[in-house]
Amino acid sequence: MTVTDTGAIRINDRASSAPVAGVAHTNARRMAGLLLAAGLLAACLLASIAVGSRDIPLPTVIDALFAYDDSNDHAIVRALRLPRTLLGLMIGVALGLSGAMIQALTRNPLADPGILGVNAGAAFFVVLAVGLFGLTSINAYIWFAFLGAIITTVFVYAVGSVGRSGATPARLTLAGVATAAVLGGISSGISLLNPAVFDHMRFWAAGSIATPGYDAIAAVLPFMALGLVLALAVARPLNAVALGDDLAAALGTSVMRTRVLVVIAVTLLAGSATAAAGPIGFVGLMIPHIARWIVGPDQRWVFVYTLVLSPILLLVSDMLGRVVMRPGELQVGIVTALVGAPVLILLARRRGASGL
Repeated sequence: MTVTDTGAIRINDRASSAPVAGVAHTNARRMAGLLLAAGLLAACLLASIAVGSRDIPLPTVIDALFAYDDSNDHAIVRALRLPRTLLGLMIGVALGLSGAMIQALTRNPLADPGILGVNAGAAFFVVLAVGLFGLTSINAYIWFAFLGAIITTVFVYAVGSVGRSGATPARLTLAGVATAAVLGGISSGISLLNPAVFDHMRFWAAGSIATPGYDAIAAVLPFMALGLVLALAVARPLNAVALGDDLAAALGTSVMRTRVLVVIAVTLLAGSATAAAGPIGFVGLMIPHIARWIVGPDQRWVFVYTLVLSPILLLVSDMLGRVVMRPGELQVGIVTALVGAPVLILLARRRGASGL
């Protein structure tokens, strides 16, 4: 009997320690994948500085970063390639986290700032700022981008919530696509009627990180940093919200507070990204899905992976745009759309794609 009891105790100990060992193994695997992704991001950062209408050797790039002189290649790296790469890094993070937060909050896998009209709303208000008030500095019209982003977010959610079924993923997607189409049409009309606006907005409207320099980075960096802090702060509450509002409240999570923080974070991230580079779509749609395939539904890991993988997609798209049309280039927003549209179709056709 003693042996049996001891054996039982040992079996129970093994059973209780098995989940702990499984969690530790899973986290170790996630961390290894994260380190691999971080290494890939570092390689993409260097490649983004080196690749262009005229390629610059990597040793020259490194010398320009750490031992600058007045040579032509060093000037190109410091004045053009480096700010472009840094802006791509920031915008990739902003769009990816915005998409991850929107998908988690609405439990809609087809949501991102572009599909729900957030980018279109920010872009529309920027066009109004440039066309009606003559504000051509990013420090001036970035506030219009924030206003457009938050108004569009609230409007789309309100329209999608009409009816007994409430804000279902399909309703939100339809409301967002319709709103984005209307605002995009009006923005195009204003630009075409006002040649000065069209000339100022033609590259920006396609989604481009080619022209903004250090001034644009300095203008959007504080807002993106605050949005990033808020995004990481709501990762744990969003795990509870994903279980449903009632269960989240029973677990001690303030659903309303989480929603408000998510709206503020998305406004800061998507609004500042749109103000700096124009409406770039599909980054926030694809990367959170890839992150969930790798790490599962835990939003904390999804957010961390999204933070690393999103700028990889944006920088690779930007490099492809520079290479395929040498000596000219294709705007990064066009490249991400070419990649993202088939992904959206595949996601829409997947069984169970209506919720998370």
